[in-house]
Amino acid sequence: MTRVFFIVGPTATGKSELAAEIAQRLGAEIVGADAFQIYRGLDLLTAKPEPATLTKAPHHLIGAVPLSEEMNVEKFRAAATSAIRDIQACGKPAIVAGGSGLYVKALTHGLSRLPSADRKLREELEGKSEGELFARLSELDPAGADKIDRRNKRRLLRALEVCLLSGKPFSAQRTQWSGTGILPVGPAGILPAISNRQDAPATPNGVVVFRERTELYDRINHRVEKMFADGAVEEVRALGAVSATAEKTLGLREIRALLAGEISTADCIAKIQQATRRYAKRQLTWFQRQTNFQSLNLSLHGSSEAIESIVQNVSRVCANG
Repeated sequence: MTRVFFIVGPTATGKSELAAEIAQRLGAEIVGADAFQIYRGLDLLTAKPEPATLTKAPHHLIGAVPLSEEMNVEKFRAAATSAIRDIQACGKPAIVAGGSGLYVKALTHGLSRLPSADRKLREELEGKSEGELFARLSELDPAGADKIDRRNKRRLLRALEVCLLSGKPFSAQRTQWSGTGILPVGPAGILPAISNRQDAPATPNGVVVFRERTELYDRINHRVEKMFADGAVEEVRALGAVSATAEKTLGLREIRALLAGEISTADCIAKIQQATRRYAKRQLTWFQRQTNFQSLNLSLHGSSEAIESIVQNVSRVCANG
């Protein structure tokens, strides 16, 4: 991991295009860190890089997993680490580009092992309401309950599951993890966490790219409109089997509601735009709190200036590695 550079940030900032330009300049290869672009299919809805962008440099973990397959942070880390090693074995620098904070954190800080998951316990917890889950979590982990989104059943369930499986407060097991999100537990009981593992770099190198809010929101709104114009509804209509994790793809629920006649096209577009803007805000908060990466405001720096700055940083990282 010593010759890896991270380009991360909110959706619609243009990080995919930026990473491809830089990789082309340096002869580097890109490893995607996006929880939904990793799936094969839904190219429009997940805003996968355009074909012209993908041809600029080899890309890994973009469209690599069938939509029917469950994904988790453990699987991603194993696949990403393997890709990075292959890239480095060829003497090339690796650039990790994406906006899924947990996936990035798993690479920069490694994984901490928890007790194996219990299917019976998961089924029992899934039958409870958000209020019941929150009440139980408050008993077992008051500090964790104080910071969690009590309306997010998925996060409540996972936090409570960790408490019950380990016998310890979840908040105590995510030491040095601050800010947003409850970390997902995979089938093998794997939880991302700060660790002293030798396979995690002590000082990850990277940049958080972002834009001024008004500009970013305009880009998001335009992108969603273009998705619909390019056929996102037909893309969803033609879907086959979809895993529980792929079901979380932003906009999938809204388009299904449109296809069911529950909302209009205009309402569907507006709902996805709003959800994407909120997602971008959460992503920026995550990266600002969870990384020490340098921030780069693309609204204040032209594309050429940003590329030159990052090229210098990547070259330095590779030279030091």
